[in-house]
Amino acid sequence: MLTSSATIKVRDVMTPNPVALPSSASVSDAAKAMRDSNIGAVVVDDGNAICGIVTDRDVVVRAIAAGKDPNKVKLEEICSRELTGLSPDDGLDRAVQIMKDKAIRRLPVVDGTRAVGIVSLGDLAQRLDRSSVLGEISSATPNR
Repeated sequence: MLTSSATIKVRDVMTPNPVALPSSASVSDAAKAMRDSNIGAVVVDDGNAICGIVTDRDVVVRAIAAGKDPNKVKLEEICSRELTGLSPDDGLDRAVQIMKDKAIRRLPVVDGTRAVGIVSLGDLAQRLDRSSVLGEISSATPNR
């Protein structure tokens, strides 16, 4: 069943308190954090503010497949830095439009310079169309 995105806020569907690592952390550190927290992305922080995001795909494509040593490569070398963020008070319609326009699956939710959450394509599917294939997959218990 489709739900209207007009009145639902990003804060209502985001995953709060995202895992954040310093830009000097290794790719291996990020992969372990993703595994341990059962997540697909970590926020990259330069000490003062969010400066990027690293996804599981970034780890594979920009580090492993490129032949880089995941214990030596720093997140600052592989993270996506051109971020589009959302406010917790933005509507889901804005999140959907940004994901569609930029062909991205995860958006950091930012309050000032601090990441307070992440909203994913799966989060949107669960809230807006739970009976869709993506909504069902996103609602399923994770396999480990």
